[in-house]
Amino acid sequence: MWLVTPVGFFSVVRKPTDIKKKTLTVRARVRADLEALKVQFLPELSAIQESTTNDYRFRAVAPQVAVAEAMSRLVEDLDYDNFKNEVAERQGRARADLYHDVWSVLYKLQRPQQ
Repeated sequence: MWLVTPVGFFSVVRKPTDIKKKTLTVRARVRADLEALKVQFLPELSAIQESTTNDYRFRAVAPQVAVAEAMSRLVEDLDYDNFKNEVAERQGRARADLYHDVWSVLYKLQRPQQ
């Protein structure tokens, strides 16, 4: 699952090592995104691991229940009327511009196929 939020961009997956432990792996392209997630919404997040060979450079693990609760808190704390403006305020214009690029590509889904 991809999560594009005002605190960061995350890919949440269940790796084979997560199954028995009932955890999820939260991946990010930017370390600061995972750090912000941990501080603001998911204190149960493990230490952040870094890899130069994986698709997502940064990753950490947390109990699935804790991840679900963190996502619920993200929704409960939502108080803005424009997502990209909120991202610009919290993370800067450069990040908001990147998110706009994602928005633009996904906008193609709602246009009639040609």
